[in-house]
Amino acid sequence: MDSLTWKTIPMVSVVFQLCFLLKAHPSLSHPDKIIQLPGQPQVGFQQFSGYVSLDDKKQRALFYYFVEAESDPASKPLVLWLNGGPGCSSLGVGAFSENGPFRPNGEFLLRNEYSWNREANMLYLETPVGVGFSFSSDTPNVTVDDKITARDNLAFLQRWFLKFPQYKHRDLFITGESYAGHYVPQLAELMIQFNKKEKLFNLKGIALGNPLLEFATDFNSRAEYFWSHGLISDSTYRLFTSACNYSRYVSEYYRDSVSSVCSRVMAQVSRETSKFVDKYDVTLDVCLSSVLSQSKVISPQQVAETIDVCIDDKTVNYLNRKDVQTALHARLVGVRSWTVCNDILDYELLNLEIPTVSIVGSLIKAGIPVLVYSGDQDSVIPLTGSRTLVHKLAMELGLNTTVPYRVWFEGKQVGGWTRVYGNILSFATIRGASHEAPFSQPERSLVLFKSFLEARPLPEFF
Repeated sequence: MDSLTWKTIPMVSVVFQLCFLLKAHPSLSHPDKIIQLPGQPQVGFQQFSGYVSLDDKKQRALFYYFVEAESDPASKPLVLWLNGGPGCSSLGVGAFSENGPFRPNGEFLLRNEYSWNREANMLYLETPVGVGFSFSSDTPNVTVDDKITARDNLAFLQRWFLKFPQYKHRDLFITGESYAGHYVPQLAELMIQFNKKEKLFNLKGIALGNPLLEFATDFNSRAEYFWSHGLISDSTYRLFTSACNYSRYVSEYYRDSVSSVCSRVMAQVSRETSKFVDKYDVTLDVCLSSVLSQSKVISPQQVAETIDVCIDDKTVNYLNRKDVQTALHARLVGVRSWTVCNDILDYELLNLEIPTVSIVGSLIKAGIPVLVYSGDQDSVIPLTGSRTLVHKLAMELGLNTTVPYRVWFEGKQVGGWTRVYGNILSFATIRGASHEAPFSQPERSLVLFKSFLEARPLPEFF
């Protein structure tokens, strides 16, 4: 009996130490922890993915992918990233094409040297329900709108903190692009309202890339952008500006009352700009085999004929592999395959015409710093419209210019231009960047991101 007892002591010690380690570091035993993605290079940070149910019956759930910061995650902020559409995946676009740690390349994942998890703990959310691996019991007939999406995103974060209590009350930033110009401000507004009842969200700022903030201004700026970049003729530009007004485009399109003149002009714009130029990056070569686009809705049908770069094809192939879905703890519900953008999602498109720039203004009044940045090669939501809206908002809020319009640097090259109002509202361009700025200019985007998190001016000199 004594000899048996002595033999078991080392094992008891090991078990005790293991239990202590798991208690001290609960993420080590987390059920959503990713052991390793297929084809993934070795990394020193942890990854998690899975579902957060939005109701107790588990009939609606949002899928997330979370990567901790490369170093000292306990000291780094939490950043939520949202892609737009509406209906496009933050997993496939944001995480695997833009600012996540890996990019698919055939059977393997390549390391993204400029991943944003160098500076923060990054949380990517596939929203609304019906997008990517997120699901509803009503899939594939999911009907949602901005209000439903905002409420679901808030509920997701509340319940996600139950899975990851160590991130509760952590400095939190919300970032995103395109139609996230609706998602992000609306979610932030709900957070502020929720905090009046219970202090939960330590919101420190929002960043919006090439965002849809006011449909009329953003889309009416396209004609000048097309013309100034040599994409359309003088005569088409004159017709474009005189015959087409996007301020009522969506509602008129629903009623089939878009003027026949405007329809003909849009067809002419498409012919002149060419289907072999990506409207989301007018200088980038296209992937001829790809038929995908990151944002199919915000580009009116008569205008949109984009051909995305091949990373979309590679991402689709990778995320539809069974071994990848198993590693991600993901499953397909009501759909046959994972897609970049959900074509079957029934989104209330009239929401596109409801401006969110006023919500951005209310956030600033509440003391939340806001950054609006634009890839300057995007003709879908051009920098000219965003710059106009930011300046107008600053004037309405009585914010004085604290950083005059100037260049900023990444290394020894100009990274873009910036202007700051009242040290709380900032506008910046990213030189040479597309609609998806972190994809086309990853290093410059990372410099911008780091400055945003640290509330520091963009580098003025190299």
